[in-house]
Amino acid sequence: MAIMRAEIGDQLVVESPAVGATRRDGEIVGLRHADGTPPYEVRWSDSNAVTLVFPGPDAHIRSFRHGYGDGHPPPLPRTDRAEGRTSTEPPAAPPGRSFHPGDIGRRVATERERRGLTRRETARRAGMAPEYLAYLEEQTADPTAATVARLAGVLGTTPVALRGGTNDLPPGRGQALLHPQMRELDPDECRRLLSTSGVGRVAVSTQQGPAVVPVNYEVVDDVIAFRTAPDSVPAAAVGSEVAFEVDHVDEAMSRGWSVLAVGPARVVTDPDAVRSLVDRAHASPWAGGDREMWVTIHPTRITGRRITEGGT
Repeated sequence: MAIMRAEIGDQLVVESPAVGATRRDGEIVGLRHADGTPPYEVRWSDSNAVTLVFPGPDAHIRSFRHGYGDGHPPPLPRTDRAEGRTSTEPPAAPPGRSFHPGDIGRRVATERERRGLTRRETARRAGMAPEYLAYLEEQTADPTAATVARLAGVLGTTPVALRGGTNDLPPGRGQALLHPQMRELDPDECRRLLSTSGVGRVAVSTQQGPAVVPVNYEVVDDVIAFRTAPDSVPAAAVGSEVAFEVDHVDEAMSRGWSVLAVGPARVVTDPDAVRSLVDRAHASPWAGGDREMWVTIHPTRITGRRITEGGT
């Protein structure tokens, strides 16, 4: 009989010997032996409770160290208690909130890369197998609450944020720091933060009054550039002095920064300049559609602020 071995992050599945009874599964969150032999500390998916388990003959390990068919493990069946059946479909979303298990992995990968962490280092800090983290980031996975909580702690965010529960909420709803400090940023730091590119907001004057709209932007030789359509609100910036703002809010730490650039906006008409902007663009406009008009903002004034814990 083969000796059972497991790693943290593997799944322990216990098949019930009773006809018609549902099986039980849980995530292995702790090992008592370095060689991966039992017993295991298991967080059960049906109760979220952690217990010490000495697996019997009706138990087996679903390991993420090895491939299954296409190189990735299949989703674990989930018990539908209302109908007494199992399904590989992801759990239903709470009323009024969209939920897609694969989105969790994408958010984990984004936060991990933003903090400059490798998969191996992230997995080590979260106490899970690197192969499991790779599976989570690349496949449609539905990790346990304990796994999401550990990853959130390592990545400096919250489980709700990793699951997308804050998607439709404005940033900054958390509590302020106990001793917040706001400091002015020097021009060099402002330019460094601005140069990361991404999404910013341009403030323009229109016939209906002032407007502030988000745009995907690039920074090329200290010049801010964004794509839009000729009849759009951002296009109203052309020929006038406008304000452009970018910011970042760290919900978990109640910290953040903002940079404001002010200067004249111009439309780019030179074909070579347009081609250069297209080649250097990091992303297409999120709004989609025909947005081939490039607008540049040449900052004449740039200021910024950062909120931190007092004394740091």
